[in-house]
Amino acid sequence: MSEGSLSGAELIRYSRHLLLPEVGLAGQSRLKASRALVVGAGGLGSPVLQYLAAAGVGTIGVVDFDTVDMSNLQRQTLYETAEVGARKVDRVAARLLGINPEIEIVPYAMRLSAENALDLVGAYDVVIDGTDNFSTRYLVNDASVLSGKPNVHAAIYRFEGQISLFGEKEGPCYRCLFPEPPPPEVAPSCAEAGVLGVVAGVVGSIQAAEAIKTILGIGESLSGRLLLYDALSASFECLKVARDPGCPLCGDNPSLTDVTEIETACPDEAISESFSITVAALVDALAGGSGPLLLDVRTAEEVALGAIAGAVHIPLSDLEGRACELPGEAVIVAYCRSGPRSRAALALLRSLGFVTVSHLEGGYHAWLEWHDCS
Repeated sequence: MSEGSLSGAELIRYSRHLLLPEVGLAGQSRLKASRALVVGAGGLGSPVLQYLAAAGVGTIGVVDFDTVDMSNLQRQTLYETAEVGARKVDRVAARLLGINPEIEIVPYAMRLSAENALDLVGAYDVVIDGTDNFSTRYLVNDASVLSGKPNVHAAIYRFEGQISLFGEKEGPCYRCLFPEPPPPEVAPSCAEAGVLGVVAGVVGSIQAAEAIKTILGIGESLSGRLLLYDALSASFECLKVARDPGCPLCGDNPSLTDVTEIETACPDEAISESFSITVAALVDALAGGSGPLLLDVRTAEEVALGAIAGAVHIPLSDLEGRACELPGEAVIVAYCRSGPRSRAALALLRSLGFVTVSHLEGGYHAWLEWHDCS
């Protein structure tokens, strides 16, 4: 793109960038000509998208199939209360064009999958991973490496965050750092463990900075390094991450030549669906006076915020050792916040010989919603 490609209005809009020798007119023109794909328009995606738009990245693709939920608003600053229930990609497009009408927003209201990942990632210069599950992180990583596109990764959990750049030449990929996904009970999501909202803002802003540096080709990137942020101690730590020569994706003799969706170590879905109960059905069962035994597998901190009356509390982490406390012939309904841990509890209890056990669809969150609407 030529140096004369910026309009008079853009010269004013980006004047603070133009004063930077590392950016200047040539760099700003490069940003305008660039294409960035952001996967996930949630807590991390919110600051990333706003800063990429404000910086003048010419084309921003947004992949997210979700709708705005009330629980998002504590950290997902792109959205407002009145937008609860709306598709995120629709609200993102309107918000970003309000920030900068000189750019193009390409919304993808879909789930990233093995069928579309290579096409989506391949159409952009850089991909920014703002997802919150291991399966999609591996998918983003694999598509990025196979497409030769840098992947700006970040993750947040409680009061902590991590950021790195994967897929650069001679640098490591996500599989070098995490060869295998951990089981869900070991690595609960933010929906289950909580997250301080501002952590998403801090980490996502650093992620946006890495993406802009990558586009401009300036500074020292986080390739080969993992930046750790701890909000409680107000500290940063940087760890070295080496490329693994034996990595099946980016190693010396790669065996992965196509993207596939990793099946994380979740309980068998068929079992979960066959032995689940809706909130409405549970309410009816409890109304009879001799309903099932309710088993709350959340943490003590979650229970302190509210629980279903009469439930027995055994955290999932303690369940295997304390399952003997449950009557063997009881009809048991396990529940957690939203479902993943109760499915794990269901699978565990069935493996221990409990036959009449099910889990609550949607968990305690669905229970609260049902009672708010009834």
